[in-house]
Amino acid sequence: MTDIILHNYPASPVAEKVRVGLGIKGLSWHDVEIPRLPPKPDLVVLTGGYRRTPVMQIGADIYCDSQCILRELEARFPTPSFFPRGAGQLQWGMSRWSDGELFTTVVKLVLGAAGDALDPEFAADRGRLYLGPDWSARLEQANVELPHIASQVRAHFGWLDEQLATGRDFMLGDQPAVVDALAYHVVWFVRGRWQDGPGFLSQFPALEAWEARVQSIGHGESSEMSAQAAIDIARRASTTTLPSEDAHDPQGLTVGMAVRIGPDVDGGEQAVEGRIHRVGRDTVSILRDDAVAGEVCVHFPRSGYRITIS
Repeated sequence: MTDIILHNYPASPVAEKVRVGLGIKGLSWHDVEIPRLPPKPDLVVLTGGYRRTPVMQIGADIYCDSQCILRELEARFPTPSFFPRGAGQLQWGMSRWSDGELFTTVVKLVLGAAGDALDPEFAADRGRLYLGPDWSARLEQANVELPHIASQVRAHFGWLDEQLATGRDFMLGDQPAVVDALAYHVVWFVRGRWQDGPGFLSQFPALEAWEARVQSIGHGESSEMSAQAAIDIARRASTTTLPSEDAHDPQGLTVGMAVRIGPDVDGGEQAVEGRIHRVGRDTVSILRDDAVAGEVCVHFPRSGYRITIS
C-alpha cells in the first residue's frame, strides 16, 4: 500500500519530468499506462475528474500535477535530495516558468509545425487544454508565425545553455536537482516531437551535453501494473494524510468544507469535488467517495489551481 504508482503514457513530456525525478531519487515504481486522449475512465475513478498526465498514487492517496507529485516525492524520500547542497526552494518557482510560458510556447511550436499532419482529435484536445477556448485560431496563427515562435524558444534555451556553459554537470552544480527535471522535459519534448528539433538543439552544445547526462540518470526501476490493480489497491487502502488546517489560509478553508478544485486556466476540464481534508500553503487535499475506488484523498498544488467553495 506504500508503493509508488504512476499513471502516465510514454510520450507525455510532463510524465517524463516525473520519471526523471524518480530516476534522480533511484526509486522503484509501478507503471500504469493511461490513454493519450479522453475518456480515461480508470484514471478519473481515482481523481474525481482530473484527466491530465501524470497522476501519482500511493495507496489511497492520489497526487495530481507534477508540481504536487515532485513535492511529495521529496517529502517521502528525502535522500538523495532534489535540493543538493542547500539548493534553494526557488527551484519550485522555475516550474511556473517551465510549465507556463516556456511550455506553452513549445506547444505552439510543436503543434503549429505539424500543421495539417496533426491528428484533429489530438489537436482539439491539447489545443483547448494548453491554449484555451480560442485554440484553433491560435494554432493557425502559430503555423504562420513559426519563425517568431522558434526565436522565443531559442532565447529561453540560450539561458539554459549559458547556465551550463560554465562547466557544471547539472543546472546547479555536480549533482542533479529538481530544476534539472523541470528543464529537461521541455528539451525532451522539442527533440522528440518537432521535426526540426535535433537541428535546433545542435546550436546549444552545453545544453545537449547536459541533456545526455540527465538521460543517463534513467527513470529508476519500473514494473507494469494494470489500471484495475491500481484501483483495487486504492479501494483496500486508507489515506495516510492526517487532517489539518492553516490559520493563515486566505480562503478560510476548514476541514470538512465542500469544495471544487481545478486548473486556474480554462482548458474545458471538469473540476474535482470533495471535502477539505488538509490545508497548506503549497498543497490542498480533499476526500472524495467513489463507488468503485472507495474513499480516496486527492492532492493538488495551490499554485496554478483554483479552489471554489461549494
